[in-house]
Amino acid sequence: MNRRIFLALLLATSAFAQDKKVDPAFAPVVDESGLPRVLIIGDSISIGYTAGVRGLLKGKANVHRNAGNAQATITGLAKLDAWLGSGKWDVIHFNWGLHDLKQYKDGKLTPGQPVWVELAEYEKNLAKLVERLKATGAKLIFANTTPVPEGANGRVPGIEVRYNEAAARVMLAAAVPINDLHALCLPNLAAWQNPRDVHFKPVGCAKQAEKVAAEIIAALPVKAGK
Repeated sequence: MNRRIFLALLLATSAFAQDKKVDPAFAPVVDESGLPRVLIIGDSISIGYTAGVRGLLKGKANVHRNAGNAQATITGLAKLDAWLGSGKWDVIHFNWGLHDLKQYKDGKLTPGQPVWVELAEYEKNLAKLVERLKATGAKLIFANTTPVPEGANGRVPGIEVRYNEAAARVMLAAAVPINDLHALCLPNLAAWQNPRDVHFKPVGCAKQAEKVAAEIIAALPVKAGK
């Protein structure tokens, strides 16, 4: 290849890569020495509030999250060890549910199909995940599933209530506190949530970030002498 053409292609590729926006939720985190380490594990709802939580906890904790979307409990069972890595975590804030309850076929959200993970299996999977998370020694916080509105493609409105009830049984048995994001969001859906969509507007993500940050702060280890 002509050297001039090669250099032009190289520059074009570099410019394209720089133009691609990286979601701040997935920005690399360099730990600040002496601060506790927090891990957020979750789906796209958690992706929406991760950057906000990170900003609110700046100088108080190093806030990491799992790579990509944690999806359903079966995804968590397959990938949890990789997400946890070998480092020490002080607090782990986690959620599963919104993908478990979606109607799913051939790898796609498909209205009218069975849910990806049936309720009984979801409860069993969640219990296994909590057992593994407790083994880390971190303080755990479970965020329940946010509301499924009318018109949400491939999800039945209100089905999250039954999944949240199942999750509550698991958390009660394991003595894991619940961050009730469902109750937080339910009265504010018109202002916070996108129409006919499980995802949230920036204001909704910001409000969730405030709640998540407050729960994490309450769980952070207290420094000696404080």
